[in-house]
This record gives sequence, C-alpha cells and structure tokens, in this order.
Amino acid sequence: MPDFDFDAIIDRRHSDSAKWHKPDDVLPMWVADTDFKSPSAVIEALERRLAHGLFGYHYESPTLRQAVVNWVAERYGWQIEPEWLIFLPDVVVGLNWAAQTAASPGEGLLLQTPVYGPFFAVARNGDLVMQDAPLAQDGNGRYRLDVASLEAAATLDTRAYLLCNPQNPTGRVFSREELEALADFCLSRDITIIADEIHADLIYSESQHIPIALLSPDVARRTVTFIAPSKTFNLAGLKSAVGIIPDAAFRERMQRTRRGLVPPINLLGMAAMEAAYREGGPWLDAQMHYLQANRDYLLDFIDNGGLPGVRMARPEGTFLAWLDFRATRWADAPAQRILEEAKVAVNEGGWFGETGRGFARLNFGCPRITLEEGLARIRTALLAA
Repeated sequence: MPDFDFDAIIDRRHSDSAKWHKPDDVLPMWVADTDFKSPSAVIEALERRLAHGLFGYHYESPTLRQAVVNWVAERYGWQIEPEWLIFLPDVVVGLNWAAQTAASPGEGLLLQTPVYGPFFAVARNGDLVMQDAPLAQDGNGRYRLDVASLEAAATLDTRAYLLCNPQNPTGRVFSREELEALADFCLSRDITIIADEIHADLIYSESQHIPIALLSPDVARRTVTFIAPSKTFNLAGLKSAVGIIPDAAFRERMQRTRRGLVPPINLLGMAAMEAAYREGGPWLDAQMHYLQANRDYLLDFIDNGGLPGVRMARPEGTFLAWLDFRATRWADAPAQRILEEAKVAVNEGGWFGETGRGFARLNFGCPRITLEEGLARIRTALLAA
C-alpha cells in the first residue's frame, strides 16, 4: 500500500483497538486516533527492532534527543536544548506528574472548559482544587481564551494552569495575543503553565501553532510543555511522549517527584518516536492535506444543511469536530441518541465539562468514505420522525 494512501480501508475491528471495540453495526468515530496506517519509516524501524529478536532492558537512544530538538525547531520555530527533555509514556501521565510537582494537596488547579476529559482527573489525583474558568464563545460559536474568566476562578492558592493548545475538543489554535494575555496572567500570579500541545503538528493552512513557552524566556521558565508523536503519526498504543522543561530547578523537582512511579518510554515506543521525528515530515504534510479536505467537506456538509439545526465552528487544528446539537431534538444527550438511532459512536459533550452539554465530538481522521457514511447515517437518523 502506498505510504500516502489515506483512502485505504484497514479493518481494525479485531486488532484490540479501543476505538473499534464496538458491535459490528456501529461505525466508530470517537476515540482520538486516526484510521490511517503509520508512516513506512516508523514501521520499518519497528521491524528492524523485531528482527533483532531481543527486547531486554534498554537505555535511551543517543540520537533521540537531537531528533526531538530538530523536529521542534522545524515545525514550531522553537529552539530548545537537549537537556530540557524528559521522556515518559504519555501526555496525560505528564499532566498529572507536573501538576503534583507544581501544587500541593488543597491548592488550586485552573482549567478552561470544554476540555479533554482526563484533565478533570488531574485535580482529583493530586488532591487539588479544580478551578474551572470556561472558555468564551463569540456569536459564531468560536471559542477563545478568556482572562476575565480566569481572574474570576483563580484564588491566592492557585498554583498551576492546564493549557490545551491546539484545543481539544473545539479545534482552536490560540493566537499570539490570546497566549500573551494568558501568560501575563499566569506570570503575575506565579502560576505554573502546564501545556498539553499533543496536537501541535496537526495545524491547518490558515493557522499557526505557537508554543506558549516560545513567547519569552520568563514564560518558558514558568512552563512545562508536553508533546508526543501519538496523534500525529497514529502511535498512541506505543506509549511515548516528551516533556520540555526549560527551567532546571523545575526539571529537578520533576525528577524527585517521579518517585519510581513514572517509567521511561519502552523500547519500541522509543524506536517509533525517533523514526517519526526524523523521517515522518513528508507523510505528515500529506496527511494534513487529506485532513484539511475532510474538515472542509464536513464544514460544507453542515453549512449546506446536511445536519439541520447543527452548528460547527471551523477547527483550526486537530482532526476533531465539535458539533452543537442544542437546537435539535437530540439536545439532551446527542452522542447517546446518535449511537442508538444512527449506529455511529461519537463522544458525549458532557465528558468535556458542563459547558459541553448538548455537543458531541466527532473524529474525522478517517478515510473519506468513512466520513461520508457516518454523516449520512447521522443525517438520516436526525431527520427521522
């Protein structure tokens, strides 16, 4: 199969896929991984490891750090140092780890909803006080960072802020002005910024991802950034992620709080990460061209009345659509109704916080024929008496 054949249908139903672990009559469009085969360079790197036949204890590849440094410089224009990096199994682990380093039990953790569901567990896991400062929306349903909301939610005990950029589930890629206002707020209150930038590679042509730590040296010193090849190259099951921590003192604190609980990435995850960051650029560029066409198809479908009453703001990044069903007969629990009546699995908006009720998240990181079938099923069910 050609490396860039994103139209290929690959059967995942009996592959231990969390996304496709559904009855055969259900079309899964929920879990945030794509249905695209990973780049051949990654597969070949894994095959070389498998052919060796030995999978004992390993040390860090001596060329891994430079591969990450080069990728971040090329893709985000951010010059980082190899010693800033820590490696870990996944970004959610990193969010918990950094939050428990920055804050003590009983102190405050800020977030802005709607946001990726595991963010809510970060406060619970660290015995922290979750402080929700909902994102604002304009008249077109487009979300934006809202400093006024942060000011209302923060307290003197607030120690950390969880940033999701590009934003899951809304698809926003925050502007420099938004990020500067957020950074000023956090610096003025000595709040550590914990940035989930796992979708940073998945940016559409009209937008640009700006790592918040890139704004200034002062911001960088107060920021822990997490990235991973998992969303970019469909490698989530290989459990490999990167933390970027410019401040040496906070890096040292992170290592102390590791406490034998946070393992390094595994041998195969390490091989896949390095191959992806060294050789995956052309594949990613082709994938983004395909995803942008899927996004635009979905937007046109909704704008032309394909799902009557449903609204959707244009995603600027990610392969996720945030669909507003509040003006339809499915407003109470759209994902449940879509599953029952259309046999399509999407995410319930309430999983992303109270501000997500009446919404559903749909994953369009799939072959076009899958997207077309899913939308047709939802339309038919929505229009049924």
